[in-house]
Amino acid sequence: MNYGYGNRRGRRGEGRRYGDGGSRWDGGAGSSGGGRYTGSSERDSEEERGHGWGRRGKHPPHLKGREIGLWYAKRGGIKRSEAERKSRAVVQMDEQREQHITQLLNSVQRDASRDAHPSTSQSWRMKEEPSGHSYFDGDDPPELQNIKVPKIEPKEEKQENEDELGASVKEKLNDTDLEYLFQDVVRIPSLDEELKKDQQKKKDNARYLDMLKFREKLPSYEMREKLVGLINANQVLVISGETGCGKTTQVTQFILDDFIERGIGSLCRVVCTQPRRISAISVAERVAAERAESVGEGKSCGYQIRLQSRLPRKQGSVLYCTTGIILQWLRSDPSLSSISHLVLDEIHERSLQSDVLLTIVKDLLTARKDLKVILMSATLNAEKFSKYFNNCSMIHIPGYTYPVKEYLLEDVVELLRFKPQHQDRRPRNRRGFMHGQNVQPEKEQKEAEYHESWPCFARTLRDRYSDSTIDALKMMDDDDKINLELIVALIRHIVMKEDDGAILVFLPGWDNISSLNDLLMADQMFKSDRFIIIPLHSLMPTVSQTQVFKKPPPGMRKIVIATNIAETSITIDDVVYVIDGGKIKETHFDTQNNIRTMTAEWVSLANAKQRKGRAGRVSPGKCYHLYNGLRASLLDSYQLPEIQRTPLEELCLQIKILKLGPIASFLQKTMDPPSDKAIELAITHLVDLNALDRNEELTPLGFHLARMPVEPHIGKLILFGALLGCLDPVLTIAASLSFKDPFFIPLGKEKIADQRKKLLSQNSRSDHLTIVYAFWGWEDAKKQGSRFEREYCWKNFLSANTLQMLQNMKGQFAEHLLAAGFVSSRDPKDSSSNINSENEKLIKAVIVAGLYPKVASIRPNHSKKGPKPAKVYTKADGKVCIHPKSVNAEETQFHYTWLIYHLKMKTTSIFLYDCTEVSPFSLLFFGGDISIQSDQDQETIAVDEWIVFQSPARIAHLVKDLRKELDVLLEEKIKSPCPVVWSDQGSKDCAVLFAIIDLITTQEKPLLEAPGKATSEPTNRSLFI
Repeated sequence: MNYGYGNRRGRRGEGRRYGDGGSRWDGGAGSSGGGRYTGSSERDSEEERGHGWGRRGKHPPHLKGREIGLWYAKRGGIKRSEAERKSRAVVQMDEQREQHITQLLNSVQRDASRDAHPSTSQSWRMKEEPSGHSYFDGDDPPELQNIKVPKIEPKEEKQENEDELGASVKEKLNDTDLEYLFQDVVRIPSLDEELKKDQQKKKDNARYLDMLKFREKLPSYEMREKLVGLINANQVLVISGETGCGKTTQVTQFILDDFIERGIGSLCRVVCTQPRRISAISVAERVAAERAESVGEGKSCGYQIRLQSRLPRKQGSVLYCTTGIILQWLRSDPSLSSISHLVLDEIHERSLQSDVLLTIVKDLLTARKDLKVILMSATLNAEKFSKYFNNCSMIHIPGYTYPVKEYLLEDVVELLRFKPQHQDRRPRNRRGFMHGQNVQPEKEQKEAEYHESWPCFARTLRDRYSDSTIDALKMMDDDDKINLELIVALIRHIVMKEDDGAILVFLPGWDNISSLNDLLMADQMFKSDRFIIIPLHSLMPTVSQTQVFKKPPPGMRKIVIATNIAETSITIDDVVYVIDGGKIKETHFDTQNNIRTMTAEWVSLANAKQRKGRAGRVSPGKCYHLYNGLRASLLDSYQLPEIQRTPLEELCLQIKILKLGPIASFLQKTMDPPSDKAIELAITHLVDLNALDRNEELTPLGFHLARMPVEPHIGKLILFGALLGCLDPVLTIAASLSFKDPFFIPLGKEKIADQRKKLLSQNSRSDHLTIVYAFWGWEDAKKQGSRFEREYCWKNFLSANTLQMLQNMKGQFAEHLLAAGFVSSRDPKDSSSNINSENEKLIKAVIVAGLYPKVASIRPNHSKKGPKPAKVYTKADGKVCIHPKSVNAEETQFHYTWLIYHLKMKTTSIFLYDCTEVSPFSLLFFGGDISIQSDQDQETIAVDEWIVFQSPARIAHLVKDLRKELDVLLEEKIKSPCPVVWSDQGSKDCAVLFAIIDLITTQEKPLLEAPGKATSEPTNRSLFI
């Protein structure tokens, strides 16, 4: 096959200057750069040739002044447009392959009536245009290409198809995920009696009595009768309580014990939601211990989280689970008919899932008059929840904590006589550039107020603090980062000068947690067996997380490094000292620019109060806030609800799979609705992804994406990795895009780190494959032993902790694929799922399948001084930049002229993150709509009418027909998931897949000339297969 670039090139430096003079791309089939150049037209070119004055490059004699400049600019635009038209990549096949594919297509012709029944394919169609090629739908025949034929699908038939697909998946989930939900609740007098006798026996159990003594001291236990009375008398009750009041562990037991004592225990099935996996497990274990039982095993208390459960008995029980489990149950039983009491805990956190569940439950109450709903919150905003539920009853439980002494940053610096080192001296806007921050207007306003007030604040400090402390505060104020050296010094001070007690450190994310852990482990003092250091993050394996609750033996001090997971979701009983880093990770979404950010923001007052409360559980405690008094006075009262600051694609899919009606209508009923623009943008993205059809209904692809625990584009990437036999590398890429890449850049070693990363990339020109190769290397080193693993990570600037996290996530993704039927093993490395995992070009094509339409065009950057990094353009934004951390950032020579990227973020410029160079065939087979057109003397094939390649008409139709067969095959696999049997090479499916994989992967790499060596002579830039 041939990817030629024509027989001529334009002169050096005459490439189109995107962004100059307001030039933009439009949707027309223009140059290979992605559309027509709007500054010129064919008519203008003909007009110029028709007059004699353009022949020798001179302007018409009647033009004067500015008109002459405009004439030359116009002529330059025409030349550039023509040069780019001629330099389009050529999609060609050799004669042998052409014959082979023609025979193949003839042998696998589908039933001609397929196109006559739009209901079988309409759910995959992206647009109404006849030339619009949806991802899983065949195009109209070539002769009908220019005729608009809108296709209308009968809704009844679609509903049947959707229900059928849902039923097939439901059957696979019955045995595990839905086991507790699917239970007929009828009163069983014999069970009631048995439960009552068992409850009586507990009063003679020493273990139960010991626990009862502890429970009786809790503030919530003192209010037991009042709480039970209010729950029985009201359908909805809001319970607010201070940290340590015991509401999470006690309220569920009060309900269950009341039913048992009244002789109706068999009718009681209490489900309590938790925002995180670790809290569901830890609370269930605590409640089971208080009842002198083991967790699960058919006893009275158990838990269920994604991919893991220990279920209690079917009637007369309490189940703790994550919010996502309830949302999953609602797909199978929208009325939660087997649940008697639904307790929604930690609702003050205002997570996306909890806000959605609140809205669903509010609507559910009218249909389930017998359902009791208990909303539990910290003392924050309890009145708001009551108002949302029609001014329902409220009750407050006072806290039971010892006094906690608070320190601010100035107190800590004075106490330690701390002098900061290695401060980041770049201006704030440059730091934002390097860290991908996109400051919001309201944040900028608050920062302006802070800097305006700083001189006055500094004067007030002089009476109480030393000059060195004030100087240190000023230095630290110029740096946005959390000072980990200060935290190490503070921990050392607590260990040496303060009484016994566990230390809890709050940091915003895994990178900070990992770095602090490394700093402590590098300190000789903390290497001794007198310390146990436990990093705590919601994505860590749950087995590791449970260590945090175990009290260490005498003489050993526990140090826990955690995110805000430890604010309210879990309680570590022996904490006496809290170090509040002052930051929390927040995702924000700019709907105007369609750009997402995740940055460490200052905590709210509510966060700070919760963190302080963790220090006074067992004795008087101390809380060290690592922000100054001025910053404390400007903290927001609460965090913005997640629904108002994140992209909504995942949520929209959940709304559709739960059949909650039109997306916008449902979201307007939430407590704090997102903006109309955010909703509109999310729906548009899902239609482009073919997860929703034009009627805003789920396609079969959308159905599976809704069930994946990742953002939809990444979910699509995972599905195609499974279908095309390259599962392991694709799961590595998906885990990295969902969490973070495993590379870190130590201060002062940026260039060395970049060089190592470039070496790991193996000249793939792909950030995604760089991570795959790094991960494979880590796996190999790990097999040789821990010393080899450490050396490998140290040499390549990789975080072993992050790599381990990615491995855990890959296992979770594989579990989902197994449950849905796409793979036959839960092992990501299973050989049957990885027959093509060594095929770099196919992996790149799968990345296109997942991330399209996030495409950018590459242009050489010619310079007389030598090669310079290539220029990059997107259809929507014009000229953009590859982010400096990418392996492609300084690349001067690419094999192809297109990039696929994961994230676009605006700071000082618009940056593309995580990008991969991709071939024309990758875009033709896994991109958007294919159309065949004619442009002057050129026959072309285009993807979505703006990614244009030269191609003889017969070859273009052959590619288009082969793409149609691929779409039909993939549609069938998505509708009826089953692994591809690659060994059955005689099957039609394998024949189509092997032909496409052959076309994508067997070409030789083109030898493009170095950009600095461009000449005006004709050159042939073809590549052959």
